[in-house]
Amino acid sequence: MAGHGDEIETTDESLVENITEKIHRDDSSSSSDSESVKKTKYDDEDVKKQHDAPSLSSSLKSKSNRLFGREKPVHQVLGGGKPADVFLWRNKKISASVLSGATALWVLFELLEYHLLTLVCYIMILVFAVLFLWSSASKIINKSPPRIPEVRIPEDAVLEFASSLRIEINHFLHMLHDIASGRDLKKFLAVVAGLWVLSIVGSWCNFLTLFYISFVILHTVPVLYEKYEDEVDAFAGKAMIELKKQYAVFNDKVVSKIPIGPLKQKKKD
Repeated sequence: MAGHGDEIETTDESLVENITEKIHRDDSSSSSDSESVKKTKYDDEDVKKQHDAPSLSSSLKSKSNRLFGREKPVHQVLGGGKPADVFLWRNKKISASVLSGATALWVLFELLEYHLLTLVCYIMILVFAVLFLWSSASKIINKSPPRIPEVRIPEDAVLEFASSLRIEINHFLHMLHDIASGRDLKKFLAVVAGLWVLSIVGSWCNFLTLFYISFVILHTVPVLYEKYEDEVDAFAGKAMIELKKQYAVFNDKVVSKIPIGPLKQKKKD
C-alpha cells in the first residue's frame, strides 16, 4: 500500500510539473508574440514617419517657393465666388462675354470717340421710346402691356458694401500713413517705383485705356499663371533671391549711411 501511495504521489507531482511547464511555455510564447506585434507596430510607425517627413518638408518647401509666399490657391486669392470664376475662365461663355463687352465699350469710347453721357442718354431715349410705344399700342390692339419690373436696392446690401469699403479705405490710409512716417523703407521705395511706372504709363494712354488694359490683364494673367504655376513660381523664386541680393548691396552702400534721427536713436538705445 505504501509503494502504491508513493507511485500516486510521484504521478501527481509529474502531472503538476507538466502543467506548470506548459503554462510557462504559453506565457513565454504569448509574451514573444506581443513583443513581435509591438515591434511590428513601432516599425510601421517609424516607416510612416519617415514617409510623411519628406512629404511634409516638400509641402512646406512648395509653400515657401510660391509667388509672394502665398498659401491659398489662385481662386481664393482673387476673392473666390463668381468674380474669380470669371477671371479664371471657369465658364468660358461668361468670361468671353464680359471681355467682349469691355472691348466693345473701349472701342466706342476710345476709337469712335463717343462720350459716356451722350451714349447713356441715347440708350435711355431708345429704351423709353420702345416701352412707351409698346404700352400705348397694347391698349389699342388689346394685348398685354410689357411687364416692367420694379427695381429696388436692398438696404442690407448697401450697408454691407459701405462697411467693407470703409474698412478697405481705412486700411489704405493707414498704409499711406506708415509710408509717410518713414517706418518702412521697403514700402516707401515700392510705392515710389509704382507711382513712377504708373506716371509713365499714364503719359502713353488715358485713364480709359489704362482701365481696359488692367481689365484684360485680369482676364489673362491669372488663368495663365494657374496653368503654368510651377514654372512661374520657380522663376519668381530665383528673381526674388536676386532682388534681395541687390537690395542688400543697396542697403549697405546707401541706406546704412543715412544718419538716424534722434527719436529712432533713443528707441534703439
